[in-house]
Parts: sequence; structure tokens; C-alpha cells
Amino acid sequence: MWKKWMALKKTTRSSAVTYAIVIAAYLVIQLLSSLGLLSSLFTGLLVPLCTYVILAVSLNLVVGFLGELSLGHAGFMCVGAFASAFFSRCMEDAIPVSGLRFLIALLIGAAVAGLFGILIGIPVLRLKGDYLAIVTLAFGEIIKNVINVLFIGRDSNGFHFSTKDAVSLNMEPDGEVLINGPQGITGTPKDATFTIGVILILISLFLIINLINSRSGRAIMAIRDNRIAAESIGINITKYKLMAFAISAALAGVAGVLYAHNLSTLTATPKNFGYNMSIMILVFVVLGGIGSIRGSIIAAVVLTLLPEMLRGLSDYRMLIYAIVLILMMLFNWAPKAIEWRERHLSKFRFFGRRKDEPAGKGA
Repeated sequence: MWKKWMALKKTTRSSAVTYAIVIAAYLVIQLLSSLGLLSSLFTGLLVPLCTYVILAVSLNLVVGFLGELSLGHAGFMCVGAFASAFFSRCMEDAIPVSGLRFLIALLIGAAVAGLFGILIGIPVLRLKGDYLAIVTLAFGEIIKNVINVLFIGRDSNGFHFSTKDAVSLNMEPDGEVLINGPQGITGTPKDATFTIGVILILISLFLIINLINSRSGRAIMAIRDNRIAAESIGINITKYKLMAFAISAALAGVAGVLYAHNLSTLTATPKNFGYNMSIMILVFVVLGGIGSIRGSIIAAVVLTLLPEMLRGLSDYRMLIYAIVLILMMLFNWAPKAIEWRERHLSKFRFFGRRKDEPAGKGA
């Protein structure tokens, strides 16, 4: 068994370990839940936890593998969340089967977010560095503010739209308001579960890992390493940058669908979809290691659970949280910490190395 495992490619082994970590964590949590050892607070964090993991992994595709700084991830999440919640709210009676309705909502949320990713990406990806970050940040704020002034209702005559208030919809007595401006969408079916969240994480991992290990993924990383050299050997810069940006946006939309269907009321507030959310997702990516899928997962889980686990410490909670952030940053990026980590990991790499692998490489 060990020989068969070691006969696999390094990337295949690494991918299998990542999938195994997610599945093992799911089984442990399900076991603890069945034994009644999980608090209601922790249980309520499970679906948001899956949402943040998908967001972190998808943003890593743009930041870590494409090498572009994007701060509009919360905007794509917002688009997917509201598009899917609007569909589910409209079709709640027409499609009583929750699984089918959620699947269609999932596809709609991913498609709409991916479409916005393409539309935004075409002009924006011509920019680089800070300019790209500022424009994508502005996109997220625009989306949030547009939704906050949007009123949509439905009656026997069809849909009604307004940007003033709900009264201006002029609906019949049988009408209902679907999107009520700053009050958002109320009554979205709570179809999201922890099991669905884990399945979506595995699908997201499968898409991203297979992409980065494919020819297209190597082209994307070549653009990150040296744009001029990549262009000189015939790599279509615009095509691959747009591909990575659109896939990342679509997966952010998937996270938005999961987020929207875990709440009874969905609102576009600065806390939910503002620039602070985009920065928090970027923190997951940076602290977990830029270009490290497994690191993004671990960082998202730790930094989401930590504030809640420390809630009993009251005034010291955020102080400890800040210290953990600093320690994680030093562990991942300080030269001495990297040297120490590599020195200790090399011992395990020696035992886990195939005979045909050189001494400097390992799993």
C-alpha cells in the first residue's frame, strides 16, 4: 500500500492529502454532533465556515496563482447571494423540492457571479497592482449600494421595479415585496446545510487543483512569474487572466449562495459584503500562505473559529486574536521561521521520498 502511495505523483499525493483533511474534519464534526458534544454556537458557525473556506480558496486562485491583487471578492459573493436568494424566493412554491431548488439556485448564483467576473475582468485586468485592487474594491462597493436602492415586487400583473421605495412599486393588494432596498430579501428558504457546504468545498478544491495542475494552470502561473516572458512564448495573457478571474468570481458566487440560504433575511450591509469582508478573505489567503490551497483552508477555519472560542475572555478576546495573527504571519513569512520549518520538515520528506526523487524534493 505504501509503495503504491509513493508511486503516485507528488501533486496527486498532495491533492489527496488536502481532500482527506476536509473529509476527516467533516466526519469528526458529524461524530461530535451525533454525540451532542457541539455547542449551538459552534453548530451555527459550520455553514459560514464552509462559506469562508470556499472564498479563501477561490481568491487564492487570483492572488496566489495569477499574482493579481483583487479586493472585489465580497462583491462577487454579494451578486451570487442575491441572484440565488431572489430565485429561491420566487420559486419557493413552484419548486417545493428543496434539493432541486437549491441546485438551480446554486447554478444561477455561480453563473451570474462568473458573468460579472468576465464583464469586470475585461477592462480591469488591463490594470496591475494597486490600481487593480482599487478598481475591484470600488466594484464591490457599487454592487452593495445598487442593491440597497433596489426595490422589486411581484403581483398578479408580474414584476415591478423601483429605486425609490416599496410604495412606488404600485402593486395590487395581492402583491409581495421580494427585494426591499436596505432591508434586503426576507424569507429565503434555509436550504444550506453543513453537508452541502463540505460537498461544495470538495467541488471547489477539485476545480482549482485540477486547473492549476493543468496546462492552463501552468500558463496562469507563468504569467504570474514573468508576464513578458510568458507573452513571448505565445501565451494569451488576456485569455488566461480572464479565465482565472471568472472561475474565482463564480466560486465566490457559490459561496454567496451558501451564505444566503443559511439566513432568513439577506441584507447588503458593510459587515456582510463591504470592503472589510474582502480584506478578511485576503487575510485568510495571506496568512495561510499565498499559493497554498491547504494553508487557505486552515487559515479560514482558525481565524473564523478563534474569535468565537475566545468570546468568554471578554476584553482580552481581540488582543489574543491579534497576537495569533502576528504569530501566523511570522511563521509563514519570517526568514528564520521558514528556515526552521524547512529544516524540520526535511526529516519527514526524507522518509516520504521516492527513490527516483532528488534529495531536495519531497511530498
